[in-house]
Amino acid sequence: MKALFIALSALLGFSSCHAQNTERQNETPAAHNGKALVVFFSHAGDNYAVGNVEVGNTKIVADYITEMTGADQFEIVTHKYDGMAYTPLTRLAQQEAQDGELPPYEGTVPDLSRYDTIFVGGPIWWGTYPRVMFTFFKQNDLNGKTIIPFVTHEGSGLASTVDDVKAAYPRATVTQGFAIYGHEVRTGKAKVEKWLKGLGY
Repeated sequence: MKALFIALSALLGFSSCHAQNTERQNETPAAHNGKALVVFFSHAGDNYAVGNVEVGNTKIVADYITEMTGADQFEIVTHKYDGMAYTPLTRLAQQEAQDGELPPYEGTVPDLSRYDTIFVGGPIWWGTYPRVMFTFFKQNDLNGKTIIPFVTHEGSGLASTVDDVKAAYPRATVTQGFAIYGHEVRTGKAKVEKWLKGLGY
C-alpha cells in the first residue's frame, strides 16, 4: 500500500507520499536586519494543474516576496527543460534525482556577502527542489545566514526541502519554510503576505 501511495503521488506533482500543510510559518520570526535575496528556480511551460504557463508558479511567489520585502532576486535559469511536456519532464526529474545530477545554470550570482537573509524557492520535483537548485547549493556558501525555504507544489507540501537545505548549510539558521499549491499562486498573494508578516516583514 505504501508503494502504491508513492507511485500515485509521483504522478501528481513529483511529490512525496503524504500531503503536508500547504502554508507554514516558522515558530520564531527570522532575523532580517540586513538586505535579503530571493534565490529561486521556476519552471514555465507545461505545469501540472495550471497547464502551459508563460510565468512559472514559483516566480510568481518570488515576485510577491520581492514586492513585499524589498529583497533582491537571483533566478536560477537553465534551458534544459524548455518545451518539455509534463510527463517527460517528470521522468527526467526522476532520473536526475536518482543519478544525483547537478545541471548547470546561467548567470552570475550576486555578491552574497551583501545579504543576511536568503529566501530559497522552487517547485517540488520528486520530493525536494529540482536538481539545478542543488548545483547552486554546492557552488555557493550560505552558512552563517538566515535561510527561508519556500516551495510551490501540488500535494507534497515542503517535502524534504527544509532538511535538504539544513544538510547543505549546517551552520545556517534555516526556518520552517512556506509551501503553497501551484494552482493557488495567481490568487494567493494574501497567503504569502500573511506568511511574511509572521516573519516580521
